[in-house]
Amino acid sequence: MKFSAIVTALGDGVDRSSLDALPDLDPDISEVAPIETAASGQISYIEGQKYTAELQATRASALILPVDEELWAVASAKQIAWIAARDPRWVFARTIALFYQPFRPQAGIHPTATIAPDATLGADVFIGANAVIGAGVKIADGACIHANVAIYPQVKIGPRTVLHANCTIHERSQIGADCVVHSGVVIGAEGFGFVPTPSGWFKMEQSGVAILEDGVEIGANSTVDRPAVGETRIGSHTKIDNLVQVGHGCKIGSNCAIAAQVGLAGGVTLGNNVILAGQVGVANRAKVGDGAIASAKTGIHQDVRPGAVMSGFPAVPNRVWLKCAAIYKRLPEVYQLLRQLSRQQNFPEG
Repeated sequence: MKFSAIVTALGDGVDRSSLDALPDLDPDISEVAPIETAASGQISYIEGQKYTAELQATRASALILPVDEELWAVASAKQIAWIAARDPRWVFARTIALFYQPFRPQAGIHPTATIAPDATLGADVFIGANAVIGAGVKIADGACIHANVAIYPQVKIGPRTVLHANCTIHERSQIGADCVVHSGVVIGAEGFGFVPTPSGWFKMEQSGVAILEDGVEIGANSTVDRPAVGETRIGSHTKIDNLVQVGHGCKIGSNCAIAAQVGLAGGVTLGNNVILAGQVGVANRAKVGDGAIASAKTGIHQDVRPGAVMSGFPAVPNRVWLKCAAIYKRLPEVYQLLRQLSRQQNFPEG
């Protein structure tokens, strides 16, 4: 694909390109690549001047750059075609889509699939090898069910949703339109509900349901449990990474981003646009307000106000945590100073 064709295809979000000043610099682009390894015929991106060294060293034929005339000048001097964008990463993501589309099989039902007689399949559905579709399941138009997927009875799958190989959807779960559920995911398994009694743990049956609204994506080997009563709900367009545990009865808002190894205990409520970085833990029934952010390994035990940025264990405002972290590195010298003061004042050391 010619560089000029890429610029035209991207349209919105592109502020300027080298075609204005160097119209003859229109290389053929065949691939996308990271800046560190990009070679002739490939396009990559950088997000700011801290990547100037990578720009100086790259062999890429084209780049997506931020709005920065100094970087434009460097690229032009190296005869690298460039696009300028206020959000280079977003434009790069759209560029990838020009060269790569995920595997999507043609509609059809594999002969080894097992489908209950009363299951309902929409138009243009794909059912892969050894998939099992339970009684009363409803699968809408354009859905894609890959190999070895197990769908329990009374599940509803929305239009164009993709269930990747070896995921399991438990009874009565509801998955909306345009969702993606990756391999190894379990939706709607029993929540961890046991009541302590003098004779041991009494199992509380989990009669609730798990619901994924439209546009939700669940990463590989993550789990979304159903509750004893009511529902576990994940709001529209929320994105969940691999190895995430969503406990029974959680309510997650729209447009949230939850990174790998996050654990949400039962009854947690997340507002809209919440971001939880890797290995964040949220305690039972804690509420996290709209737009809040928790940095990696944060332990949230109490409610978090909307828009707050939290860090540490237990969680404190990020600015407080940064000050504490700076002091922590100096604890050995602070301790020595304290010992000296204690000796001067004849305080007992401990």
